[in-house]
Amino acid sequence: MGEGNSTIHSQQRQRYKCKVCKKAFSARAGTPFYRRRTNEETITRVVTLVGHGCPIPAIKVAFGFQAQTVREWVEAAGAHTEAVHQAEVVQPRDLVHVQADEIHVKTQAGVLWMALAMLVSTRLRLGGAVSPRRDRDLIGRLVAIVARCAQWGPLLFVSDGLSTYINVVRKAFRTRQTGTGGRPRLVAWPELAIAQVVKQYAGRAVSGTAHRLVQGSTRLFLTLLGRTPGCQVRNTAYIERLNGTFRSRLAVLGRRTRRSARNMATVARGM
Repeated sequence: MGEGNSTIHSQQRQRYKCKVCKKAFSARAGTPFYRRRTNEETITRVVTLVGHGCPIPAIKVAFGFQAQTVREWVEAAGAHTEAVHQAEVVQPRDLVHVQADEIHVKTQAGVLWMALAMLVSTRLRLGGAVSPRRDRDLIGRLVAIVARCAQWGPLLFVSDGLSTYINVVRKAFRTRQTGTGGRPRLVAWPELAIAQVVKQYAGRAVSGTAHRLVQGSTRLFLTLLGRTPGCQVRNTAYIERLNGTFRSRLAVLGRRTRRSARNMATVARGM
């Protein structure tokens, strides 16, 4: 866009031509509306309803579209939004304070885990990952996204009591030591603080929390916490609130729902 390399090929059909490759393309190319016969306004309205928790069977009755058609629109919108997220959000920035947590998801094919991470200062969701198991692979993929979003500097990483986070975060946030002979060593960030909030249960109810400062000094932790607007207590409240938003927006994430997802791809596209 704006490079002067495209000309109008057919104004009536909304097609353009590239001066470089000499090929014509549609105005909808590269969007979820590509090769769709339904108008853009209707597709946008349907995808917006799905993104606010409306079940697909209800949309089928209200609009008269087939359920498979709506699912294809949601999948295309999810793939497009993921590409936008990678291009616009996954960029180096001063994170300062990051919170991460996982969501337990029940599907028709079994249990899934959705791990999410967010930048606390601006409430920006940095990314997420979905896996059938709550293991090192899931946490590693999530932390790798956070690492791509972080520029070198002070960082406070807060998570729940899952011990996997500790080693994964330590390995992800390392830099190469230069000026030494031979192969450069990977050295941990000097101003990296890792904290955990462990929930305590009485039966199935949460009775309290225990706080752990796994890495970093208390002074560094308090300094980074003080640089986060509106957050002066060690907790995971902001990522927990994001989890609640996800459960309210996506019908397949409801704790008690009759609209369970059939496969992992549905949950990933919805995320």
